[in-house]
Amino acid sequence: MAPRGPDQEECEGLLQQWREEGSSQVLSTLSEGPLVDKGLAQSSLALLMDNPGEQDAVSEDKWSSRQLSDLRAAENLEEPFPEVLGEEPLPEVEGPVWTAVPMQTGPQYADCAALPMGALAAEQWEEDPAVVAWSIAPEPMPQEEALIWPFEGLGQLQPPPMEIPYHEILWREWEDFSTQPDAQGLEAGDGPQFQFTLMSYNILAQDLMQQSSELYLHCHPDILSWNYRFANLMQEFQHWDPDILCLQEVQEDHYWEQLEPSLRMMGFTCFYKRRTGCKTDGCAVCYKPTRFRLLCASPVEYFRPGLELLNRDNVGLVLLLQPLVPEGLGQVSVAPLCVANTHVLYNPRRGDVKLAQMAILLAEVDKVARLSDGSHCPIILCGDLNSVPDSPLYNFIRDGELQYHGMPAWKVSGQEDFSHQLYQRKLQAPLWPSSLGITDCCQYITFCHPKRSERLQYSRDFLLRFRFCDVACQRPVGLVLIEGVTDTKPERPAGWAESVLEEDTLEPEPVLPRTVGTIQHCLHLTSVYTHFLPQHGRPEVTTMPLGLGTTVDYIFFSAESCENRNRTDRRLCQDGTLKLLGRLSLLSEEILWAANGLPNPFCSSDHLCLLASFGMQVIAP
Repeated sequence: MAPRGPDQEECEGLLQQWREEGSSQVLSTLSEGPLVDKGLAQSSLALLMDNPGEQDAVSEDKWSSRQLSDLRAAENLEEPFPEVLGEEPLPEVEGPVWTAVPMQTGPQYADCAALPMGALAAEQWEEDPAVVAWSIAPEPMPQEEALIWPFEGLGQLQPPPMEIPYHEILWREWEDFSTQPDAQGLEAGDGPQFQFTLMSYNILAQDLMQQSSELYLHCHPDILSWNYRFANLMQEFQHWDPDILCLQEVQEDHYWEQLEPSLRMMGFTCFYKRRTGCKTDGCAVCYKPTRFRLLCASPVEYFRPGLELLNRDNVGLVLLLQPLVPEGLGQVSVAPLCVANTHVLYNPRRGDVKLAQMAILLAEVDKVARLSDGSHCPIILCGDLNSVPDSPLYNFIRDGELQYHGMPAWKVSGQEDFSHQLYQRKLQAPLWPSSLGITDCCQYITFCHPKRSERLQYSRDFLLRFRFCDVACQRPVGLVLIEGVTDTKPERPAGWAESVLEEDTLEPEPVLPRTVGTIQHCLHLTSVYTHFLPQHGRPEVTTMPLGLGTTVDYIFFSAESCENRNRTDRRLCQDGTLKLLGRLSLLSEEILWAANGLPNPFCSSDHLCLLASFGMQVIAP
């Protein structure tokens, strides 16, 4: 700090006078003082004019502190007006150089306060330098690197870094299989086909999102509002335009008030099943009546009163659809299509509940999709199964068999590893009681036995044998006595037996054999997706809870699995009646991290949608 001079003492005196007499009298006194004091007074006036509404509310100490800051800045000024101050220039010190920069009075330039040193040196102080701002002067740039700023008087702002648009980060390719040879060397496009697309999408119920708000702290509140998310979801539906739409976590009030009317305007017919109990969300299956005709719809409830294994409120929905063949193809037919949609329990520790829920759904699918000859029509099973690829539950759906006895319950879904815990719930055989009415082959008991066609048919001679039996000759209690009608007792003819041995026409119900610790199904399902991105060497991801990418959403369809499948092969099935023609690729965890996870401004759910294209054989008469 330089020695205190007479000019500094005079400034402090003026400051004290400011406190005692007010700004108007001080300004008149300062008009006759030195130039630097005049500029200081005008600077103080400018400070007051910046906040005219706060003159009375702000204390004198605040204004005095601001004046002291101006005074101290004037004392530390390196070389603003050395001739006027009459002081020796201060020695140079290392550190940032403070310079006076004229500020624009317009509000649109309020933040533009930095000018290059070259421009500052050439600046002519012809304007009134009353409004002065203090800022760190930028270091001089080399002559060859200095940029020419064409706007005088405006501070140069660096342009914001270019951000990659969300739709480019989350770009998903369409993988076309229609021209690729299948396992037998035949092209999937040979012959007439009925082609359609199906989308499965967990759209994140608003109520569930608000109940678990800690999972979405990385999201801006605006993109979590339902109005924003609804518009994004509808735009996504319109863009992909599927023929069948399977949705999970559909909030009931949003469905009836917005989703169903909007989807109906898009040409969909919708079916909805809310979760049981007090839950507010459920599953929906929508289809275009121009492509399909509804044969039957079966809502599925997993809740069973009195069964601890099935005390959860999850649901499913099974539809049987008849494809509508264009008239131009003539007299041809297409097999019905069974579509099942579900949202299985989330709890990673209760794999036993997940298996029981899946057994109920498979039994319903078996009933709906069963044809008269005992075979099944093409099946598509999709939804949020809350299980990872290659988990026991996943392998059960794909392979048709699971040995579960003694398996820890947490291992069924593979979502989390609880092997370190001392107590672990283990699955015991049988997994569910016989009272559930479902066998270990995931079929309803009524479909496990042949129908007895003569069960209620009796011959006339057999019925006449009961004419004079003891029961027929007894007078019923309370029978009204009518002369000539009910007043006589029938006489048994000679040689007529008093009792008749009834033929055992009712066969005893067979005892259901229960396999020891094994469950099966015969639907021959396989996954549309391989759950691995060979071009990136990363696993596919359908959701990112707590920032960790995983796959829990699936589309399974009825097709025979290939014998020698490998992880890098994109087609893991041999096409049957239902052929996979294409699919929308999924993304890796790293790509979703680049888009700030899920949800984001582009994708309004914490899940990615799954989309696949199928073809069905058209059968000529």
